[in-house]
Amino acid sequence: MAEGKPLCPEIGVLALVPDPWDSVWMPRHYVLSRLGRYFPTLWLEPSPDWREALRSLLREPRLPPPPRPDLPGFAIHRPSRLLPRLYRPAPLARWTLRRRLAGACAELRRRGCRSILAYLWRPEFAPALQTGLFDLSCYHIDDEYSFAERDQPIPPAERQILESVDQVIIHSPALMDKKGQLNPHTIQVPNGVDFARFSAPVAEPADLAAVPHPRIGYVGVIKVQLDLEKLDRLAARHPGYSFVLVGPLGYLGDKGGFVQSLRKRPNVHFLGHKPVTDLPAYTRHMDVAMLCYSQTDYTNFIYPLKIHESLASGVPVVATPIRSLQAFADVIEFATELDDWSAALERALAMPVEDPAWQAPRRAIAAGHDWNLLVNRIARALAERAGPEFAARIPAEDRLRQELLT
Repeated sequence: MAEGKPLCPEIGVLALVPDPWDSVWMPRHYVLSRLGRYFPTLWLEPSPDWREALRSLLREPRLPPPPRPDLPGFAIHRPSRLLPRLYRPAPLARWTLRRRLAGACAELRRRGCRSILAYLWRPEFAPALQTGLFDLSCYHIDDEYSFAERDQPIPPAERQILESVDQVIIHSPALMDKKGQLNPHTIQVPNGVDFARFSAPVAEPADLAAVPHPRIGYVGVIKVQLDLEKLDRLAARHPGYSFVLVGPLGYLGDKGGFVQSLRKRPNVHFLGHKPVTDLPAYTRHMDVAMLCYSQTDYTNFIYPLKIHESLASGVPVVATPIRSLQAFADVIEFATELDDWSAALERALAMPVEDPAWQAPRRAIAAGHDWNLLVNRIARALAERAGPEFAARIPAEDRLRQELLT
């Protein structure tokens, strides 16, 4: 862990996450990298299943150490490959799980933690709560984990988690409506933005500089939830616009053909995956940020990271009116049908983006969603579950907000 003692060093947070630290950054990266300022925080790298563990041992008997990000109070724990993820026989699967978790808990206790909080980021980590290793628990919901286009009932296993953990954190208003009534210790904390990075002037990336204006941009994973058919039709309709997609290809389902069609268009530019530190530069040098989602029950549960990043950058936003974005109708343009999108893009390109009076309300909203403020809110909730002596150490949000402004 980097230098800087957490405010509550007695309480260790063990984060059970579905992906390695060096994957595409998700809300859990932004939250946990800051939570270490409050509690010693350990990111538990997911274990491979036994087949992949065996292949890995044969291919590379000794792995390099896990990454060591320079973040206060934060570290990464990689379990032994001799304790792979198993499914059966069930007793052996439970034993290897407990050994993996016990090793991570021991690392936190060596750092002086007297209590350990299990911080679950997916419902499949529920078996960890049955190991007897944890004093507190938190379930953070940042997606509808059914991933179904039509709304599904809450699965019994997830309902049990919601009812049993000490704290629930939910990121979107629609998910709060659906799952926020099952545990009295539930708070809504939306996705946020690294406001200092996204609001600061930054040089234009070389590959983006080669793309003609006006640039209609999307920065994020290119995935099935995007309305790629509509994007393809917009690109065909507006050959004078450059449509810029910055990010890796994710799961596309049956929409792969639209990506192939987009790649053939001379005014569509796929710039690929970029390091998280480079994303502010790409966002800032777009002319319009485009959040072109399919409108389904699933997308009404999401809360796009891109909204506050775009507002902080001072870039006009045109978006599908999914539930989480409707609160920002005063500062973004909504569109549904193809003609609506064409008109909204035209209006967005005509906006006075250099006018401070135009930028001020957009950046004010983004500043209010700075990740430091949101993680402070999470830390306070967790500290309250641990006891009043810990809650008293968490700075008031108003004080932190003032510090960020100065």
